[in-house]
Amino acid sequence: MLTGEPSKVAKPPTLKRAPAGAAVLRDDVTEAIRGAVFEELAISGYSRLSIEAVARRAGVGKTAVYRRWRSKLPMVIDVVSEVASLGLVLPDTGSLHNDLRMFVHVVARVLRHPLAAQIVPDLLAEAARNPEIAETLAGALNEAQRQSSAALVRKAVGRGELAPDTDPDLALDLIAGPLYWRLAVVRTPIGKDYLDRLAVSIAAALGAAPAA
Repeated sequence: MLTGEPSKVAKPPTLKRAPAGAAVLRDDVTEAIRGAVFEELAISGYSRLSIEAVARRAGVGKTAVYRRWRSKLPMVIDVVSEVASLGLVLPDTGSLHNDLRMFVHVVARVLRHPLAAQIVPDLLAEAARNPEIAETLAGALNEAQRQSSAALVRKAVGRGELAPDTDPDLALDLIAGPLYWRLAVVRTPIGKDYLDRLAVSIAAALGAAPAA
């Protein structure tokens, strides 16, 4: 029956376009930028590093960099922190001495990174002049290491190898301090024997019984 009203035809659902700012960040571009940051840091240092130079070396536009980091400082901190935390998720070896041996070997490997010897001292020098850099750098670099040292101490306490009041920050100081001194300050080569002896010394300093 005709009613005089136009027939209503169901319309297909309208597809909404994602806003331009919500574009997915490509992993390969991110990795290219990260590599460019390290290369520019090694060549120019933090003070002369520029977003333009990083983008040019990575083969991308500046916009690609700014989509990932709002400025130079968070970009550098993020990239350096990622390398500093590599391998610091350590397995439970079953004993404090073996946990420490693995920890010092991993930290030594990080400090031996081809660019670490150039980049870390430069960033620390900048941190001495700039409180914002000092605070941000300390927080970023210490977070993963503190988590690892706290886990190491917690496991050792659970096994009865360390006293319950053992300080995880002291453990980290005993691990990182000698390695930074040898590898980043005086640049003295170290071997596996030194790292193993260092692990034994750290365990003794923390109050552990000698390894059987």
